[in-house]
Amino acid sequence: MRGKRREPETATITTATHDGRGIAATEGKKVFVAGALPGETVRFVRRKRRRNFDEAELLEVIETSAERIEPRCAVYGRCGGCSLQHLSVAGQRAIKEQTLKDNLERIGGVQPERWLPPVTGDEWHYRRRARLAVKHVSAKGRTLVGFRERHAPFITDMQRCEVLAAPVDALIAALGELIGTLSIRERLPQIEVAIADNATALVFRVLDPPANADIESLQGFAAAHGVQVYLQSKGPDTIAPLAPAEPLPLYYELPEFDVRMTFQPADFVQINCPINRKMVKLATDLLDVEPEHRVLDLFCGIGNFSLPLARLAGDVLGIEGEASLVRRAEMNARNNGMDNVDFRAVDLAAIDGREDWLKASCDRLLLDPARSGAEAVMQRMQLLDPARIVYVSCHPGTLARDAALLVQESGYVLEAAGIIDMFPHTAHVESIAVFRKKN
Repeated sequence: MRGKRREPETATITTATHDGRGIAATEGKKVFVAGALPGETVRFVRRKRRRNFDEAELLEVIETSAERIEPRCAVYGRCGGCSLQHLSVAGQRAIKEQTLKDNLERIGGVQPERWLPPVTGDEWHYRRRARLAVKHVSAKGRTLVGFRERHAPFITDMQRCEVLAAPVDALIAALGELIGTLSIRERLPQIEVAIADNATALVFRVLDPPANADIESLQGFAAAHGVQVYLQSKGPDTIAPLAPAEPLPLYYELPEFDVRMTFQPADFVQINCPINRKMVKLATDLLDVEPEHRVLDLFCGIGNFSLPLARLAGDVLGIEGEASLVRRAEMNARNNGMDNVDFRAVDLAAIDGREDWLKASCDRLLLDPARSGAEAVMQRMQLLDPARIVYVSCHPGTLARDAALLVQESGYVLEAAGIIDMFPHTAHVESIAVFRKKN
């Protein structure tokens, strides 16, 4: 209602959206109140009116939910990195489990025979990958480094981060001070963070070449804080080490499988390493691999699942759309002394059923697609016809869509499903599902 002053209202929150916003019903319309929890009585003011619902700003919590906790982060509410720190961890996981359940039922029309317990780990300082925005604010005489604000394009004025892993969690202020001294501070928009088991890489995106003094400052920062510094002038292929000139290869380990995964700073790897280890173990257990089995790993990346599976199976084929990741997977197989795993670069969104690997027998199938899911693969599933499928998902909606295709068109049963709490304090839902072929 443009031009009309919005007055504060009071209502009871009855339920929550999948992203954790409280829902109240007033004036015959749903109102989404960010920061409000089910069972709470709150004061709010409507900020955006839409056809089917309104969005509101929380002003006061009058009656508090038992699930409400004090956020640990000093900038929570402004920073867009987290959205659920005001809710207990148990409450966060309950929302994610309900989101998965709702999507499977509403979109897929399916329910698992059993629910898996959530895969959990430490809730703080878990994040090993991040993109930090950078902005030199001349009016303040400071350079801000951090995540974007929740409701604005500005960078949060933050000194540290409670979800970033060490050592970067405590380096945010120091990074701001460093960049503020550089001649190219106006031309350095972001820093990519990659924290491995053995080293930390910081990739500085530079739109102009740094001056000699800038290079010396960056080299000094790397030495003082024990990090690797890279420069990126254009695309990912322009990333080059600065300090040290020959950095240690980054890696993470999967000790249960005696596997070491080497990766480059820009490669996709899971952001939560302890949870990834648990996820890989769970996926291989659910797949029930025997030594004589041929296993297909789709969307395999650098081989995060492929190499552990190769420790268990007779033969593994990993398929990935990005050729650079395939090369890294092949290198990882060689470095781990494996000769029973092969990799191919294939666009899995564009398969047409004539591919030779689709026509080969497959005992087990694992998928770990991007948010868009694996619809094209689902449409060719009768060619693959594995006895068991494990699907690792980062989007419950596309998992539900693909589950419907498996169950309704390809003769599979959804045996089990559950969440993987890869991103605590956020609404992001990572999940895993296992399907078996009907007899």
